[in-house]
Amino acid sequence: MKIFILCGGFGTRLDHEGTLKAKPMIRIGKDPILMHIIINYVEQGFNEFVFCLGHKSKTIINYFIKENKNNITITDKKKSNISFLFKSKKIRFVGNLIYTGLNTGTGGRIKKAYNKLKLNEDFMMTYGDGLSNVPIKNLLKFHYKNKAKITLTAVRPKQRYGVLKIKKNRIIYFDNENRKAETYVNGGYFVINKESIEKIKNDKTYWEQKPLSFFAKKKQLFAFKHNGFWKSLDTLKDKNDFNLLFKRKKYIWKVKKN
Repeated sequence: MKIFILCGGFGTRLDHEGTLKAKPMIRIGKDPILMHIIINYVEQGFNEFVFCLGHKSKTIINYFIKENKNNITITDKKKSNISFLFKSKKIRFVGNLIYTGLNTGTGGRIKKAYNKLKLNEDFMMTYGDGLSNVPIKNLLKFHYKNKAKITLTAVRPKQRYGVLKIKKNRIIYFDNENRKAETYVNGGYFVINKESIEKIKNDKTYWEQKPLSFFAKKKQLFAFKHNGFWKSLDTLKDKNDFNLLFKRKKYIWKVKKN
């Protein structure tokens, strides 16, 4: 099953670095966060990727085609689509680099890439700026067991501020350490049935708006609750947090092998 990775957003909260390169190219250790996402999927048995490019797309293309030229075999090259085989001592996977426009919505990017590859199959999708130890095979089993049209991974990220519980203006609980959100949020790591593509109207469509709302109302959108590690790379602090974990060899975004 193919994995679509959205790589076209603007890294506006990453200070100067976000203007120079695509957000998925921000490094955690020696490798971009994008490569850490890829490795997580590959180590769980999934090795076909579709990269939906936009902002600073050339930085992603150059990473694969130039920086990793010794590991790359280009199998097809068109104006807005490069297909390749990546093979190194650590991992092997198939990739498709597809330019989906600069200001295209997230839904528009998915549909553009899907149509360019002339697909007619279910697929997975995630964002190119978030890492998690989601067990992908369990996610897939959950999706098909529930006969869902779409399954998203629901997570409870650590909040940036202390958690309060207030009763009659008096704070009865304060926690600045275990700051888990009380509600689940969209953590990416989707499984998507092929019929769902029809609900993406045009390039301006955002996946997280009308398409997901439609399937929620139809009771065909399911949540795979994941209480393990999940973190997105949105700010300079997030980048520093990731790199501190990497420096300490705490690779908590990796799925433990059985």
